[in-house]
Amino acid sequence: MTIRQSNAITNTSITTVNVAVAVIHYQDQYLLGFRAVAQHQGNRYEFVGGKIDAHETATQALIREVAEETGIDIKSNTAVKLGRLHHDYGDKQVCLQVYRIEVTAQQYTQYKNLSYGLEGQKLTWVEKAELLAGHYDLPAANKTILAWLQLPMQITVTYPLSHFDNVPYPMEAWEQYHQEHLTAHAWVYIRTKAAGAQSSIKQLLQRRPDIKAIVPSDTDCHDLEPIAISSQVLAAHLTQTQLMQYSGSVAEPMSHSALSTSLPLIVSCHDADSITAANQLAYARLQQQLPPIIGIFLAPVECTQTHPDTPPLGWEAWSELAELADMPVIGLGGLSPMSYKQAVLHGGSAVAGIREFLK
Repeated sequence: MTIRQSNAITNTSITTVNVAVAVIHYQDQYLLGFRAVAQHQGNRYEFVGGKIDAHETATQALIREVAEETGIDIKSNTAVKLGRLHHDYGDKQVCLQVYRIEVTAQQYTQYKNLSYGLEGQKLTWVEKAELLAGHYDLPAANKTILAWLQLPMQITVTYPLSHFDNVPYPMEAWEQYHQEHLTAHAWVYIRTKAAGAQSSIKQLLQRRPDIKAIVPSDTDCHDLEPIAISSQVLAAHLTQTQLMQYSGSVAEPMSHSALSTSLPLIVSCHDADSITAANQLAYARLQQQLPPIIGIFLAPVECTQTHPDTPPLGWEAWSELAELADMPVIGLGGLSPMSYKQAVLHGGSAVAGIREFLK
């Protein structure tokens, strides 16, 4: 997969160093290297990777760097694109191009006891839960990668409240239906598409304490107390309309919903312009030291019952757009959980949907 340079940073007079980063894992075991004290950002753990040479694509550099540092041959493994991270050091800019690579059981068995790499650096396999909990000191730039790694392979989207307009008590019917039909421990984008639905969101979270929620960006999480409920909310969602309002605003370029929320964001995109806006917002949030954008819903991949008149992108066009994004891309629209492998082959990290994702 060839990676295009994002236009989130546009100063062409400064050299950009492109670096390939391999987040290597087997199930919930993740491989980390350890930088010597004398090195830049020394005495810290890091993911495997290195500079992309002028004649290389990002994936070619990944294969070479992983082989040089660890001896693991990943030519036949699938590289799942996570995103790009831009860092400005004044005299140069660095772009980290990040991929997640799962090794096979045979590869893990062969290399799980590897204590040192081929370049003399310490190597260790660590539990994902401990990695995400911050038990390993990584460079600050890696915080966004850890946030990306929380994203599951599939996300369920709720029906809007209007889907239940033909029953006597729509809100109660919406709550009851999703309480019964959401799968265990699912990540759920709670999309009511209705004003005054805060209480319904709270009721659903109370009834299903196992689920993790993505809520509309205008949701007041203080109203979702007690803490046990508010802690279920892992991200806020920004619609493409809200995103483009942020992007097109000159007087107030940092809108409250886009930049002030303390939650990570997932945004909706349908075209190249909105992906450009998402990249710019992601960079702006990191500059403000706010939680990152952890994914974009890119839709529609296929025809949908909810928007039958909207032309689908199709996988090829979807892939070209996904390549532009600086964060993980989630396929949405006419898909099922079985579409995950197809999404990965076209540059995605996850899939989402309504009907096929409910039990």
